[in-house]
Amino acid sequence: MAGLYFHIPFCRKACHYCNFHFSTSLRQKPAMVDALIRELTLRVDYLPQRQLDSVYLGGGTPSLLSADDLQRLFAAVHQYYQITPEAEITLEANPDDLNAEVLAQLADSPINRLSIGIQSFSEADLRYMNRAHNATEAHRCIELAQAAGFTDLTIDLIYGSPTTSDAQRAQRLATALAIGIPHHSSYALTGAPNTALDHFIRKGKAAPVEEDKAARHFEHLQDITAAAGYLHYEISNFALPDRFARHNTAYWQGVPYLGIGPSAHSFDGQSRQWNRAHNAQYLQALARDEVPFEREELSIPQRYNEYLLTGLRTMWGVQLDKITQLGTDYREHFLRQCQTFLTEGLLLETAGAYRLSAAGKLLADRIALALFWEED
Repeated sequence: MAGLYFHIPFCRKACHYCNFHFSTSLRQKPAMVDALIRELTLRVDYLPQRQLDSVYLGGGTPSLLSADDLQRLFAAVHQYYQITPEAEITLEANPDDLNAEVLAQLADSPINRLSIGIQSFSEADLRYMNRAHNATEAHRCIELAQAAGFTDLTIDLIYGSPTTSDAQRAQRLATALAIGIPHHSSYALTGAPNTALDHFIRKGKAAPVEEDKAARHFEHLQDITAAAGYLHYEISNFALPDRFARHNTAYWQGVPYLGIGPSAHSFDGQSRQWNRAHNAQYLQALARDEVPFEREELSIPQRYNEYLLTGLRTMWGVQLDKITQLGTDYREHFLRQCQTFLTEGLLLETAGAYRLSAAGKLLADRIALALFWEED
């Protein structure tokens, strides 16, 4: 079934590593909620079916929304869609927003899953990243969420920070696993272009990111989570059995979804479209009952490349029969290009399914790129 995504483009503070679309000014938040509802109304026919298996509020910082904001958004969703009884409904949240009162309100809302941006339990890491919360809040918000009745929790963690030694990273990962969270996402710290961190590193004002350290942390992450019973079901995601993120898994498996809000992306199976990443322009367009977006119809080569890029990130890998459905030329190209990686042990094949080995996961993007079909 289809999924629905809302992009909430506001944050209290700009993290130095972040290159997502957001504003630290909350002045337009009431108008933005109105615009999100208006866009949902205008695009209700984008998805061919009216049943939703997942709803995801991301950003930005959706935990900045008030209880009234959430009520209005979900009232609009229910006006146009049926949310299945077992649907996963996720809200991304920052630790500094999650006190007992807020969590009680969230527990009374349709939200049944929290994705908490912990990033680190270390004060030094959090200061380097310019996070708004501290280590005490990182621990406390999880305890409060569990006390409020949230059993479906996931936390975001970042590894590879120059402020974290290998030994410290191991200890902090052990801390995270000991909490008993059923799911977590771990990402390598990067100095992405046009971020504050990239600027500070180039100016010599911040320690540079060490790729070798990130690789060591990732290898340790794979070993420790496996020993603790977690399945490494996507490059950056780890879950106990049957606790996979349903919404994100749908992305990786090519399920259609509708994205609402500035910078939000949508996919209908044949094309992708994305909204303009500019709050003022988005609001102005919706005031005219227009949605400011660009659209791309996917060619067969693009569909092949996307299938490889997303499928190889998962533990299910890519299926040879699905590649063959795109054409025998693609099957032959794939089989020819993957031989070296199979020989090197970076790719594994079982009954027509090709997936990355533990070593191959370190080179996921490079391997996918080598397997791509180059359009004329």
